Amino acid sequence: MSTNLSPVQVATAGRKPMISREDIIAAALKLVGPHRSVSSLSLREVAREAGIAPNSFYRQFRDMDELAVALIDLAGQSLRQIIGEARQRSRTDLSVVRGSIEAFMAQLRADDRLLHILLREGTVGSDAFKQAVDRQLVYFEDELRLDLIRLAEANHTGLFEPALTSKAITRLVFTMGATAMDLPDDKYAEMTEQVVTMVRMIVTGTQVLGESTKSVR
Repeated sequence: MSTNLSPVQVATAGRKPMISREDIIAAALKLVGPHRSVSSLSLREVAREAGIAPNSFYRQFRDMDELAVALIDLAGQSLRQIIGEARQRSRTDLSVVRGSIEAFMAQLRADDRLLHILLREGTVGSDAFKQAVDRQLVYFEDELRLDLIRLAEANHTGLFEPALTSKAITRLVFTMGATAMDLPDDKYAEMTEQVVTMVRMIVTGTQVLGESTKSVR
């Protein structure tokens, strides 16, 4: 039996005949990490990792910017689900803070690398990437705001400017997370405790301000 292949057949023998958006996203995730941003990836690089011809990429994404935004959106959705589940398991202000931050820090060390995308693209990506990251942060802030209101009502504590409080907490945690990405593993516990303390200071401050506002009225 003849096994002679043409140059075209040889070049395409290892490529997949059909590919989905999820396949391309999975290929891109294998290439990014703590020291590699989505914005540094090339289309050919992602296509090679996915096992497809570069032209096949365009069947699923308009360009690399669209892929990057899809990755950012996926990262935000995944992290919100994880942290949301951690918050739902908590019943007090202190346990909500610790549970949420521990879940966040655990994701920094996870194999899926999704959180790295959110943290990197918000500072080094294009304007489109930064807008996508900011959109995800706003989603976090809205969900946290509702949780802060729920806890304040359940525990009969003060709450001053819940939207601003949730924004302060979210931006602080993500900023500290960006720093923690470059830390060795043995520093994570110390960083986690620092972030927990910082967030508790914000929560205490909003409770005190909320109570003082009540007394003025």
